Amino acid sequence: MTILGLVAGALTTGCWLPQLLRSWRTRSAGDISWTYLGVLGLGVTLWLSYGLLTDEMTIILANGATVCAIIVLADLKASFDREARETA
Repeated sequence: MTILGLVAGALTTGCWLPQLLRSWRTRSAGDISWTYLGVLGLGVTLWLSYGLLTDEMTIILANGATVCAIIVLADLKASFDREARETA
């Protein structure tokens, strides 16, 4: 059961890597809405909280990593949005 959770967590967390790399390479995250990032971030944070409360390590690891990916992507988006406004 733990292996299933780890594989699922690796897949769902790993799916963020291509978007992060694309945003970094293109220096743009304009296609990603703040609403999407906010709602997803809240949901993943709640899953992380659930994992912490129930001491489910697979949920903690997967959602902790996803929260980090969302934070990095939000930071990239804020930075690139600011750069776009300054050069416009």
